[in-house]
Parts: sequence; C-alpha cells; structure tokens
Amino acid sequence: MSPEKRARALREAIERHNRLYYVEDAPQISDAEYDRLFQELQRLEEEHPALRTADSPTARVGGAPLPELQPVRHEIPMLSIRTETDTSDAGAVAFDNRMRRELGLERVQYAAEPKFDGLAVSLLYEGGRLERAATRGDGEVGEDVTHNVRTIRSVPLTLLARAPRRLEVRGEVYMDRRDFEKLNQRQQASGGKVFVNPRNAAAGAVRQLDPKLAAQRPLRFFAYGIGVTQGWQVPSTQSGVLDELERLGLPVSRERRVVEGAEGLIEYHRHMGERRRELPFDIDGVVYKVNSLEAQARLGFVAREPRWAVAHKYPAQEEMTEVLGIAVQVGRTGVLTPVAKLQPVFVGGVTVTNATLHNEDELRRKDVWVGDRVVVRRAGDVIPEIVGVSAPGPRRAQDRFEMPRTCPVCGSPTVRVEGEAATRCTGGLYCKAQRKQTLLHFAGRRAMDIEGLGEKVVDQLVEREIVANPADLYRLDAQTLSGLDRMGEKSAANLVESIGASRERTLPRFIYALGIPGVGEEVAKILARQFGSLEALMQADWAKAAQDKEAVRKENARRKKAGDPSLEVPFEGIGPELMESIQTFLHEPHNAQVIRRLLAEIRLSKPEPAGRAVEGKTFVLTGSLATMTRDEAQAALEQLGHKVASSVSRKTDYVVAGADAGSKLEKARELGVPVLDEKQLARLLGRI
Repeated sequence: MSPEKRARALREAIERHNRLYYVEDAPQISDAEYDRLFQELQRLEEEHPALRTADSPTARVGGAPLPELQPVRHEIPMLSIRTETDTSDAGAVAFDNRMRRELGLERVQYAAEPKFDGLAVSLLYEGGRLERAATRGDGEVGEDVTHNVRTIRSVPLTLLARAPRRLEVRGEVYMDRRDFEKLNQRQQASGGKVFVNPRNAAAGAVRQLDPKLAAQRPLRFFAYGIGVTQGWQVPSTQSGVLDELERLGLPVSRERRVVEGAEGLIEYHRHMGERRRELPFDIDGVVYKVNSLEAQARLGFVAREPRWAVAHKYPAQEEMTEVLGIAVQVGRTGVLTPVAKLQPVFVGGVTVTNATLHNEDELRRKDVWVGDRVVVRRAGDVIPEIVGVSAPGPRRAQDRFEMPRTCPVCGSPTVRVEGEAATRCTGGLYCKAQRKQTLLHFAGRRAMDIEGLGEKVVDQLVEREIVANPADLYRLDAQTLSGLDRMGEKSAANLVESIGASRERTLPRFIYALGIPGVGEEVAKILARQFGSLEALMQADWAKAAQDKEAVRKENARRKKAGDPSLEVPFEGIGPELMESIQTFLHEPHNAQVIRRLLAEIRLSKPEPAGRAVEGKTFVLTGSLATMTRDEAQAALEQLGHKVASSVSRKTDYVVAGADAGSKLEKARELGVPVLDEKQLARLLGRI
C-alpha cells in the first residue's frame, strides 16, 4: 500500500475510533492499539510532510501558542436561554401554560435535554470540514478558539458522508467529573493549580493561547443546536436537528427526550434530578425547547432571549455558611490536608459540616480565615469544597490558619518538598494514618518486591494490629498469616517465602522502599552512589553536602571559562528542601528505630562506585523477555553502571529487543543503533 493510501486509511480508522470512544461510548480497540495507529500516522507524516492535512488526527496535539485570541462576529447571535427560578414543578407548569397560550394550542410538544455546565462554543463546518470554532462571548462577538477546539477528540474534524455545504453547530465544551478529578490529582501532585470545578477547568483550557496545554486537558463536547446553514434541508423539529447532527458524527446527549405537556416536562425534570449524581458530567438543570422549528420562529425572541426555550434549574449546589475552625487531616500518603469546620448548611441534597481546602497554597489563594463567610460547593458525590470567601470575618491573629510543624497523628515533624504543593508527615515508617500505604509501598515491585503482600492482606494485618511498621513483616510466620481471611496454608507459606527472599536487596531499592518524602527511584540511586551504605547516609552531614555541591558548581563555572573538563556534581538533582526532608525523615527517632530493626533483618548489596554510571552505556528495553522482567533487566544493567532510557535516540548505545518488540526496535534500525537479543543481554550481564 502506498504511503498516501496508508495515511488516508489510518486517518479514517483513528477518527472512527475517536467517534466510537468519545461519541458512541462503544470502543472497539484498546488504548495501546489506538496509540499504535496514531504513532504510525505520525511517523508517516514525518517521513512524508506532503501527507499532512488540516483535518489529520495528529493536528489535535496542538501547535504553536497564539499571540492573542481574535474576535469572531456571529452571523446569527448566540443568545442565552432564560432561567426559570422556580425549581419546583410549578416552573415547568408556568412555561407550558405560556407556550400553549402564545401558540394557541391545547397541547405542545417539547425537546428536553440536560443543561450542561460548560462553555458554549460555535463550530463552523465548510464542505464537511471544521474551519473555525468560537466562544459565545457577548452573544454578538466571541473569540476564535479553533486552535484549542481542534485538540478535543470528540469534535470531528471532518463530518460523515453527505455533509451540508455550510453548517454551524452550537454546543458545550465540558469536562466529565472523573477526568476532572484525575486532572486535579495530577495538578496537586505536580504543585500546579487546583481547579475549583469542571466548568472553570474547561473554560480556562479553551480560552488560553497554547493549544498544547489544551491538548493535555480531558475536554469533551456535546452539540445542542445549529446556527447558520447552507445546502442543508433543515429538519422540521429540534429533536430532528439533533438526530441529524448525530448522523453526521457529532456527539449529542443520549439523555435527550421528546415530551408533551406540563406533565412530560415535570416527569423529565424529576427523572434527570434522580439521575443527576449518576451522570459522568455536571448539570445544573434541564432545558425545555418547543420542538417544532416553525413554532419557534412564530414565538421569536424577547430581550435577547428565545421565547420558545427555558432552563429549569435544580436547587443550588452552592451555599454560604461560616467557617467555625480549620483542622488538618493526614492522608494515607502522609499529606496534610486543611479541612474547614463549617456551620452546618444544606447543599447539594445533604447537610455539609466539613469542606476541603486542598493544600496550604490553595487556602492562601482563597484567603480563608476562621470566622469568614464562605461559598461551599458540592456536586454529586464530590467532597464539599470552599469556592471562595463571600464576607471576611473579624480576622484576628488567632483566626489565621498555619500549617502545623508536627503531624497531628504521630507528632513527627512535617516537611514541604520543593516542587510540591503538599505538606507531608515525615513519620512514614510508624505513623498510624500512613501505615497501610507505607507497607504497600515497602512491598512494591520496584521496592522490596514482596509478592503476595497486596492491599487485602495489608488491610487485615493493620486492622488486626499484627503489623505496625515494615520491620514487623520479618517476624510473620505461616501460622499467623493462615489465620487471615482467604489466606490458606499454601498462600501463607508462599508469602513467608517471598518475605524471606526480600532479605537480600540492593541499597537503592531499600532507600526507595523507605518512602522518604520526595525520594523516588532516581534520587534513591543518587543517594546510594554518593554514600555507598545506609550507615553513611544516616550519619550524613547535609549542611556540608550542600556546601560541597555549591563548591563544585563554582569550580565547574571556572573550568568552563578555562575550557577544562567539568567535575561530576555531587547530589545532582537534590535541592536544599529535599535534603532537609531526607535528613528530617532519617533522624526522626521512631523512623530511625524502625530502620535499625530492618537492617538487622536485611542484607544490602553494595552499589557500584560513584561515577560508574556516567562511564556506562545507554540502553533501551523493548518487548517482553523470557528469563527476566523488564524491571529486573533494568536493575541489572544499572547495577553494572549503565543507564536505561525510555526512548531511542542517536545517543542510545544499545536496544535490547524481546518478543513483540514495537516501534522502539524500528527506530533503532532507522538510526543504526545496535540491537541485542535476550541471549546477548544475558551474556553481557554475566549470566551465561
């Protein structure tokens, strides 16, 4: 197949799978298979630039940032819908009475659909291709956001067959709750901005200048109507318009319905109210529209609002109350979260007495003090949170919250690592709040690799107070373990054997397993190389280490001017805040006691001398190996002083290819990088 035909086939397949996943909710391939198709198209377009098209799925990853958003005048104004303030059944009855009276009909048919809590946009298709996207703005003039809307995978770049010559589609860009929660978790972990609600996150993504940032946000789109059209036989009803948009490949709500009379409107409002928490996205009400487009034209507009439509809201999910106090909760990972104690308030269908403030930065940004009047939000099953301050309280010195310097659960010092928004307890090896997470991390595959010590087993060991810290694991016997639920004699014996096997581990693995705040696998390797033993690490003079690091940096600056080779900087990648975190954790008396107990049980193999890794080669692993896992192969190579990278480049020395090797193997062949099979790797590792 020629590159042109293959690129066309890939584009069609990717867009079809986008539609199946985002529009029809019926995916037919795995994420990995989708990624392979996408990467193949990217490679083809890189090799043959002439194959790139404006509607290619690869255009969704975003281009260069724009200097500013350009104004767009709507040919047909994008008007807002009047809101019915009466949230009871009477609101639906009043609207139906008005429509029957003005149309002179005994009975009126309506198109009913959810009222999405997102950002209204207009999509203009010319000849079936997306040419422009714009925000509503003031209804007359919006902003050109084509660069960002193109990154939304549920927005088709090309409509399906028999598309109108010109079609303006109107709808809502939104973010579903699950994606929003994941986004905020990522933001919190990276120290970024935590968003107040899905609507703000979606609106901010659409209206910023860099499409690469928009591509990273999990945005979606629903169509709810049309604007200007040419070359299209417009259906006679609102529901028919939505059916036709769906046929063209545009996502429309499956919760839409055609109903008759006030009783139909009331039933739909109640039905959606009951389903509201089950929906994957936020709605704050439903929308009723007279179904007949001819009747809509007769009714016309008043005060820039259509007479033929109304938004029937639900009771508010935001209310005001007073902050009575601010306490701290310690999570499973040791993160301290400030929580506001509130004057009880009924919001979102429940009485709320507590609301999260996320972290210290978010609390300072919102400037919440004890005694303030605040706006509290609750949507679905989301934990209630404070949106902002509506009226400041007396604001005495004692009313200002300060993050505690010691953990309220175990009394250990708290630290805040550079680059993180979270403040953490350093008593990870014995703090009761962190016990389960500490044990699971310690036993993890990349840490001590204790097979069989999963979440259900750990839950029982902690709840029955059999294990209080990682050192207690090495005192477990088969008889104790066989007393746990769903733990037979054989499983108990296997777990004891796995715990025994973990008594021999490398120093980097052990350092990582301790769960020191801010210390991941790479930092653990740096510490192991620099100190050579855990004893040296425990006794480290970090003030001197920081001075040595700075001295080497200054010497390197001098050498650079003289053209001399640079020295290797000690503790590269470890800043002063992280140094303080490591020192605090290791010197905490209870942690030190647990570590001493662990050292009595575990034999640590010594790492290679400092500098060996710099002299080694760079490897990339791809495919599955028969005699070892990829993690084991990586650890073995690193133990010999080599580096293992995640992607192939001209700096790669060797690619190790196992079964089902993919694009990395192809890239290696393109670049002429030597490829080793598993037998050659084993010989290099000294195993044969």
